[in-house]
Amino acid sequence: MESKPLISIALCTYNGSDFLKQQLDSILAQSVNNWEIVVVDDCSQDETRDIIKAYAECDARFHVHYNDQNLGYNKNFEKALKLCKGEYIAICDQDDIWDKDKLKFQLEAIKENLMVYHDSLFMDRTGKSMGTKISDKFNFYRGDRPEVFLYLNCVSGHSILMKNSVLPLALPFPEKFHYDQWLAYIATTHGTIDFVNQPLVQYRQHGKNNTDILAMHSASKSSNQKLEELKSESEWLQLCAEKANGKSKSFIVKLHALSIQRNNSIAGISYGLAIWNHKEILLSLLKKSNRSKFFWVLRKTWGSKIKKWL
Repeated sequence: MESKPLISIALCTYNGSDFLKQQLDSILAQSVNNWEIVVVDDCSQDETRDIIKAYAECDARFHVHYNDQNLGYNKNFEKALKLCKGEYIAICDQDDIWDKDKLKFQLEAIKENLMVYHDSLFMDRTGKSMGTKISDKFNFYRGDRPEVFLYLNCVSGHSILMKNSVLPLALPFPEKFHYDQWLAYIATTHGTIDFVNQPLVQYRQHGKNNTDILAMHSASKSSNQKLEELKSESEWLQLCAEKANGKSKSFIVKLHALSIQRNNSIAGISYGLAIWNHKEILLSLLKKSNRSKFFWVLRKTWGSKIKKWL
């Protein structure tokens, strides 16, 4: 009988005692049981470590690590991923609830792809459904075009199942940027990704989320923050250009150069036109009308000499 591949579940914790038990119980209830869970705690000050210890004492599939100093969100996940031994790796947040067939469906779907992700249903802090899915906010993508992830992202970290072979291509994670978008970019640069078109996680929304997909905590930005966003966007495009290959590389290099010109001017018309002329791929995740996409691109054209006044 052919043995089933090992799935490593990478879970990073930090002061997660409010919801951690529900997440761990949903992992224990998985219909696929050939998994290990690699838990890395980032210096929690609440009961998180006690909870992890109690579960680990009852199940040998738990491998627990405690940081001596706080690494932060991205670096802690980087450490957890490096400790994973499975052929496949599933990324796990500390405050969600998994469908019992999450790993089963993703394992069936991954096939020749480097990564497979899925839809998720938003719930509030109390666990009540918010009646909204990630797919209500973004179009999902399957294929091998990394340009899709230059400006937008539909792949949430908690939904990722990927082959271990992605890690040497993606690590170390770039600082300041979301690791899930980076992983999606790298996977499409070197292969293909696919998705399971059903919600396999109840994705909890509360004040401590590292991403704010529903824009529940958005606030007006200062001129300095707006200028920093211009710089950050160019840095991101530079990183993507450095990792790009094949037909994507020259285009991304061009976008990076045009973004630098935009940063130092009133407006980067050429930059905006480059995005607009390739909107079918660059904005394919944006679930908006062409009119809304036009104004989205228009906001991208404003340079530093006007951003601070907007």
